[in-house]
Amino acid sequence: MNYYNYKVDCDPFAVDILIALFSTMPFEAFQEVEGGFHAFIPEKDWDGGVEKLVHNLQVDMGFDVEREFIPYKNWNEEWEKNFDPVLVDDFCGIRADFHPPFENVTFDLVINPKMAFGTGHHETTYMMIKAMQSLDIQDKKILDFGCGTGILAILAARLNAATPINAVDIEKESYLNTIENAAKNDVNSLQVFQGSLEVIEDGDYDIILANINRNVILQYLPMLHKKLKPNGLLLMSGLLKEDEHLVLTNATENHFTPIKHQERGKWICQLYQT
Repeated sequence: MNYYNYKVDCDPFAVDILIALFSTMPFEAFQEVEGGFHAFIPEKDWDGGVEKLVHNLQVDMGFDVEREFIPYKNWNEEWEKNFDPVLVDDFCGIRADFHPPFENVTFDLVINPKMAFGTGHHETTYMMIKAMQSLDIQDKKILDFGCGTGILAILAARLNAATPINAVDIEKESYLNTIENAAKNDVNSLQVFQGSLEVIEDGDYDIILANINRNVILQYLPMLHKKLKPNGLLLMSGLLKEDEHLVLTNATENHFTPIKHQERGKWICQLYQT
């Protein structure tokens, strides 16, 4: 199958929002790169309507975009070239199923993304995984809010979190991809939902993982607090360094106490306690 690759050059903060908007169109895969992302759409699904929608987004949000045709013979090469394995210390290795298994690593995870966010390549996912290394997750009730590929929920399962582990994402592709990746890793303890936080009816979580973006996190801080047990933990990223003060202010106003903070590139990851 032939594809078109839309190479988007944009502000880092806009990447997640734009991927979400592009995913409402027939784009099948996304690859985050330095300075933006690539969006892949099958040639059979491309038409002038898609081009017009992308142009309208470009006018509204001010990004640069270039369209490239990728013949079928180059597609697997492009995919493999852009998805290198990721190693987080000796704790967790993330690879696609066409890569050989990691050696001398505690957890070897196979993640085949329909959308790139959640492969460990992005600084925010990397920091979330690194932070999970030092959390006591065994037998804890976990919610992965904005699960993407399901990588954090799958890792929580491998860390022996309580069953079921709930995972939710507003995007259908993420919902389906989480189910697919859980199966690839022989994880059957996930309960996956499509929608936003409102579709999660229960609470009393020990730990909530939220790797989304600043606006969604700020919007849902009150509800996240209600869904956590006393002394529960909220581990969150998808946040730029310039977001730190705003998020800290809103989190403390919603009765969260800051515990830990880490940075990687332009991004931050924060741990709060109720």
